[in-house]
Amino acid sequence: MIRFTLQRLGGAVLVLLALSVLVFGLIWLAPGDPAKLACGDRCSPAQIAQVRERLGLNDAVLTRYADFVRGIVAGRDYSTGTGVLRCDAPCLGLSYRSDRQVTEVILERLPATASLALGAMVIWLAVGVGAGLLSALRRGGVTERAVTVLTLAATGVPVFILGLLLLMIVCAYLRWLPFPSYVPLSQDPEQWAWNMLLPWLTLGLFESAKYARLTRASTLETLAEDHIRTFRAYGVGERAIVGRHALRGAVPPVIALSALDVGTMFGGAVLTESLFGIPGLGETLIDGVRVIDLPVVTGVVLVMGAAVVLANVVADLLYAAADRRVVLS
Repeated sequence: MIRFTLQRLGGAVLVLLALSVLVFGLIWLAPGDPAKLACGDRCSPAQIAQVRERLGLNDAVLTRYADFVRGIVAGRDYSTGTGVLRCDAPCLGLSYRSDRQVTEVILERLPATASLALGAMVIWLAVGVGAGLLSALRRGGVTERAVTVLTLAATGVPVFILGLLLLMIVCAYLRWLPFPSYVPLSQDPEQWAWNMLLPWLTLGLFESAKYARLTRASTLETLAEDHIRTFRAYGVGERAIVGRHALRGAVPPVIALSALDVGTMFGGAVLTESLFGIPGLGETLIDGVRVIDLPVVTGVVLVMGAAVVLANVVADLLYAAADRRVVLS
């Protein structure tokens, strides 16, 4: 298990290094003058030249990339013209618009995205796994057909349409909840939970369809194995067979997919965050693109990519812990 873990961590480091090269190349080598973007349209050529020198844009590309990676690992210093500004590790640069460290901006928005992803995960596991297990155990009946129809319908509805439907039904028609307005957890935990309920339901119900299908398929595959038939032949109760053996075979793929989806949520919940006004990483990325704040865009994209890579590592480790055959293969 230790060797398996080290292999996965080593692969993750290489992928993150390749990701940093890709992000740096796409953002900083794109057409346009970063110094002019940072300085503004009204800056004179002399002022733009000063900004170019301050940002190190006169250096060679490899030098700039080395400084970029060194800043992430050990921090870096930025010249302000009258002094030196220290950007502590992990330094992802300084925002063009606010002169704040990009790391501070991301850490400020990260809790909102994390709470959205984790809350939605609880819902998609409860609803998806429960529906999939019920469908597998009631195979051929009305329950299975109902679950199949609902999962197919949920798969075909875009997440923003589902969110709008929930807003109209729950807030406008039934008036069970006021329209969501994000409140930080540290400010008012109760209001935070009520205002996050609809975003959680939107993402959770949207994702639960594939978990229902996955759980159903895994459970049926496990129930069809030889050792399950042997247990039944020896008179082992159906409840014990399902609880101790069928679920054990269905759990590993669900765990792995959950870890992947949580990592993806850090970069893929843009529509949900925009719909419900959640100040997370998705909204930060959209704002950065709109005002062409390249350091913010670079930092957010890199963090989103790192979240997906690390989620893959966690998924592999959890799958291996649940099914030792993965480590032995």
